[in-house]
Amino acid sequence: MKLVFLEPLGVPGDKLMAMAREKLGDRVEIIAYDNRAEDAPTLIERSRDADLVVLSNFAYREEVISQCPNLKMICVAFTGVDHVDVEYCRKRGITVCNCAGYSTVAVADLVFGLVIALGRRIIACDKVVREGGTKNGLVGWELEGRTFGVIGTGAIGLRVARIAAAFGCRVLAYSRTKKQVEGVEYVDLDTLLRESDIVSLHVPQTPATIGMIGQRELSLMRPTAVLINTARGPVVDSKALAAALRSGEIAGAGVDVFETEPPIAADHPLFSAPNVVATPHVAFATAESMVKRAVIVMENIDCYLNGTPRNVIC
Repeated sequence: MKLVFLEPLGVPGDKLMAMAREKLGDRVEIIAYDNRAEDAPTLIERSRDADLVVLSNFAYREEVISQCPNLKMICVAFTGVDHVDVEYCRKRGITVCNCAGYSTVAVADLVFGLVIALGRRIIACDKVVREGGTKNGLVGWELEGRTFGVIGTGAIGLRVARIAAAFGCRVLAYSRTKKQVEGVEYVDLDTLLRESDIVSLHVPQTPATIGMIGQRELSLMRPTAVLINTARGPVVDSKALAAALRSGEIAGAGVDVFETEPPIAADHPLFSAPNVVATPHVAFATAESMVKRAVIVMENIDCYLNGTPRNVIC
């Protein structure tokens, strides 16, 4: 069987190959590309003869998959799989697995980096001090005593909730599935939006969550509240968020994800809105998380070869 790594996975190539050989032995022929290509013709060329492929977060759709007659398994080295044509894979009987869990710590860390950057005006402070200024007009706020709302309580959402509690926050949560978590109070979405000082999103992108936070939802939030999105860009209506920031309906936003993958157009509405801290979809990316991800990839492939696939999406 032929296994193709369609792109680097954030670990050195020799280390990736050593991990693959240690876990998979000689059960597969391995081809590993050292650069990332996202255009369909190149992906078809790279995937055409593969039985198994590994990719992260670029689009892998029917136009490519249909040209790969031997393809049996797609290992998505990512948590979300909305960029892969899962329905077509289901029709073809192609197994799709993800790498849930590798970025839990990394994403939660960035959530609080964004919160603190907004609360303590870090970007503005950096600019002012370099220009010989002072703290005038830059007095921030503390997390302790504030209400922290978590939308979506999977592994990342729950870690965020626990960290918020450690900061001394009251923690509210909204999720399709309620869990018994000490210090976390489940409420309906409108209540969470009305009562939270910080709202952090941790839901997957599905037809039900696209546009989940729009004009109506933003209007429910406090004028002193901030919104953090490290989930998926389309979960939030960016134009509505920009308008809410300009009008003062909410006080700030920390945004790691957009409607498309970076690079993001310079005229994106959020880039001209006030009090936005933006990052280029980097929440998942730490040195440690890349190694964790590679480990999960190898385990997923090993389990598939053993006839006991795990982390199965379809």
